[in-house]
Amino acid sequence: MVSLPDSWIRPPLRDGWFLTGPTASGKTSIGLGLAELLDAEILSMDSMAIYRGMDIGTAKPTPEQRSIIPHHLIDIIHPTEDFSLSQYVDLAHRISEDIRARGKQVLIVGGTPLYLKALTRGLFLGPPADWEFRREVEEDAAKWGLDALRQRLEHVDPVAAHKILPGDLRRMTRALEVAKITGKPLSHWQTQFERIPIVPPKAAVLQWNRADLHARVNQRVEQMFQRGLIEETKHLLQRHGPFGRTASQALGYREVLLALQDEIHPETLTKLIEEVKAHTRQFVRRQEIWFRSMPELVRIPMTEPFDPHQVAARIVEHLIS
Repeated sequence: MVSLPDSWIRPPLRDGWFLTGPTASGKTSIGLGLAELLDAEILSMDSMAIYRGMDIGTAKPTPEQRSIIPHHLIDIIHPTEDFSLSQYVDLAHRISEDIRARGKQVLIVGGTPLYLKALTRGLFLGPPADWEFRREVEEDAAKWGLDALRQRLEHVDPVAAHKILPGDLRRMTRALEVAKITGKPLSHWQTQFERIPIVPPKAAVLQWNRADLHARVNQRVEQMFQRGLIEETKHLLQRHGPFGRTASQALGYREVLLALQDEIHPETLTKLIEEVKAHTRQFVRRQEIWFRSMPELVRIPMTEPFDPHQVAARIVEHLIS
């Protein structure tokens, strides 16, 4: 196996506890109970909770909950700003070191699969960016179209071309960039990284049967609109202007932003709520596919009703046995 330069890799986050699960699975309440048992501080693993003001649609821990257990990586940037996976991983490592220096355990709670995989298995960054090359590729894509760019990638790295969605300019550009800089395709380097042995983390995933989880999703979405998701989105637009590329894709906000381009009346509101429910259920299915691809996660079966402290105790028992 070819050795990867240290600067190309972010190692896994060791000595942390992980609690994950799909949207609406009960992570927040169970995480609080788990943090109390472990004498831990919570590090959020939610790619949308990082945005200030996006409170209702992300179901952030309440101020009261955060006053009981310190939470980190929540409300760190405005919705107009973008935030990368590598930025998140770097901050997570730095904050975890600070937490441990205070004599506390680190508990990572959230349901963003890419964040979970990067923290438990490490992150392949590859060589530094070549901004001039990226500019040239973007100009070529604008001139000749994405199909021509995809054909170019198929010639350079057919494996990456097969994996990358046809419209994903950013990832196609990165694959071409890595091949140019290193003389080897991106898929080659990713294969080297994936051969690094996986050290099982102390990580639990909450598992529900589909019908119960979908019922919880539907209930959460209805509560989001009752609590004022539309008004919150309007306020953020008035205060900060258009959402950035990442924040604008957040479930709930994405649909509301589109709906606000026209007038929202009772009939369209009902349709909007059902649309958010459907998209959230689809997202839950994608989360579950990710979790199934990670056999190192300890499965915690869930049913209604549940006591968060009892589930937390069960998680600790499973993870230390």
